[in-house]
Amino acid sequence: MRTHGWSGATPTSDDEAVERLVAAAKESIDRGGPDLRIADVARSVGVTRQTVYRYFPSTEALLAATALSEIGPFLEDLQAHMSGIHDPAEAAVEGIAYVLERLPEERYLNLVLAPGKASDPAAVTSDLALSFGRMLFDKYDIDWRAAGFSGSDMDELTEHTLRILQSFVVDPGRPPRRGDDLRGYLRRWVAPAISGKRPRTRAPRA
Repeated sequence: MRTHGWSGATPTSDDEAVERLVAAAKESIDRGGPDLRIADVARSVGVTRQTVYRYFPSTEALLAATALSEIGPFLEDLQAHMSGIHDPAEAAVEGIAYVLERLPEERYLNLVLAPGKASDPAAVTSDLALSFGRMLFDKYDIDWRAAGFSGSDMDELTEHTLRILQSFVVDPGRPPRRGDDLRGYLRRWVAPAISGKRPRTRAPRA
């Protein structure tokens, strides 16, 4: 753990240091909006920018950590909303639609998936994004393994879902699809890929 500065109150662990930096970032966002500056966070906790960068290599990493620290209530709402949906294809459709519809209301989740962030080509396949995607699927009322989805299937489904979410966030359409129109589109073009899933067989090795 690094001990430089901290306004005379050195954290007792790296975890505490991270918590204090995330709390300072949250205060900065609440006060001034999403244009977070590492310098402001560093000043708030009494350290240098270099100290912040030791824990978070970029502003995007700090924004992402702040967003993830605040998604508990959202995940609880998602779980309640998805309760009773046991068909994997319908769950994928409703999950995508629900996240897209809630995104404007979710200040911290929006920090990660807003156009300025989601348009980063690497963002959708980052470890953080994939971890978030798996959190979503874990909240669905589905036994994915019993439905025939292996661990690698879930990894690919998570990636595919995030790519779809990214495309709608970056370009919602003209006009943007909403409600039944959005769900109808997803049922026509996303659900069949999941409904038609069959156990994969390995090609013979040469």
